[in-house]
Amino acid sequence: MDTEVLDLPLSRTANERLHAMIPGGAHTYAKGDDQYPENLAPVISHGNGAHVWDVDGNRYIEYGSGLRSVSLGHAHPRVLEAVRRELDRGSNFVRPSIVEVAAAERFLATVPTAEMVKFAKNGSDATTAAVRLARAATGRPRVALCGDHPFFSVDDWFIGTTPMSAGIPAATNELTVAFPYGDLAATEQLLTRYQDEIACLILEPATHAEPPPGYLAGLRDLADRHGCVLVFDEMITGFRWSEAGAQGLYGVVPDLSTFGKALGNGFAVSALAGRRDLMERGGLRHSGDRVFLLSTTHGAETHSLAAAMAVQTIYTEEGITARLHALGERLAAGVREVAAGMGVGDHLVVRGRASNLVFATLDENLRPSQQYRTLFLRRLLAGGVLAPSFVVSSALDDADIDRTVDVVAEACAVYRKALDAADPTPWLAGRPVQPVFRRTA
Repeated sequence: MDTEVLDLPLSRTANERLHAMIPGGAHTYAKGDDQYPENLAPVISHGNGAHVWDVDGNRYIEYGSGLRSVSLGHAHPRVLEAVRRELDRGSNFVRPSIVEVAAAERFLATVPTAEMVKFAKNGSDATTAAVRLARAATGRPRVALCGDHPFFSVDDWFIGTTPMSAGIPAATNELTVAFPYGDLAATEQLLTRYQDEIACLILEPATHAEPPPGYLAGLRDLADRHGCVLVFDEMITGFRWSEAGAQGLYGVVPDLSTFGKALGNGFAVSALAGRRDLMERGGLRHSGDRVFLLSTTHGAETHSLAAAMAVQTIYTEEGITARLHALGERLAAGVREVAAGMGVGDHLVVRGRASNLVFATLDENLRPSQQYRTLFLRRLLAGGVLAPSFVVSSALDDADIDRTVDVVAEACAVYRKALDAADPTPWLAGRPVQPVFRRTA
């Protein structure tokens, strides 16, 4: 059935070497080869702009770059220039660098709803620090997270709520409860049920759908009335929604917020930001019990902070958020048009804010299907499109988008054949792609 076969012998060998030495074959589960069709998991050699090359020499138009972290495109010259200026000056010292002053000032000017900031290397460190700070400030043990959002942290308080909860004590799991996105009444019921027990509400302020009118302001009111800390996880919304994040776009100020991903354009940097009175509990200038907030050897690595400052400057000066929206709108319109034209418009569904598009693959009964996702990914890869999502980078141009839409059209023709047969199996050429969170390997 599959007449266009992409052969990746060097990638297959590299994947075997990866699995022999690295649990899961990747350093992030979402990059695992189980997320791609069997024998079609490219191992990347290098990237430039919106394109990447695998070790077999194939070039791809790339989406979702670096799990949304590379929003300006690979090897962005202005970011690299800022990094190079620091490389010969040393990267880590026994005392704070003056770069930390400049980076904090730049961040707080970009996100004026925050009063203090502390940098780290990954998002999990920042979200866990927010949870610890909320527990210390309120004296309460429980965490309430939005159960509709897929990921918050690698740490026990979150991973214990997923199917991959092995190794996490039940007593820890019991301290995390969930509330549904967009439902203020259900959230208030949860807060009432655990009256004076919930330290914080943590959520992504927006995801694949816009927040209902008044929802974020309503959460702000609930947190105030019930005495808990409101935490916005802005790992994805930060910069993609606006330079000041979703809080800047929607005008609702959380007590604490966390940023990462786009902040460094692929360089490792994240941030915890928020109210001074809360953040100072992790500092030295207060009279209460000390909170071990964030203490990371590499958190203030100078070249990553230089990258972050450059990214913020580029976003502001070049209107990157608006460009991401324009590119995403062009892509979404094109995909929807060709999907409808091929008779699969109800089955290949593009969702989300234009700067953060994902796609759903639905079967003949309009149910989410990993088999149809596999079929679709195979056809995209054969056409030179690497797209676990349709999340754009600003390095894409109109020709890249148009080529992507052409490849999607070819994929939709095969999708239609599989739907007519009510069985995509002949087009899979192996096992289907797998969910990241599942109980067994």
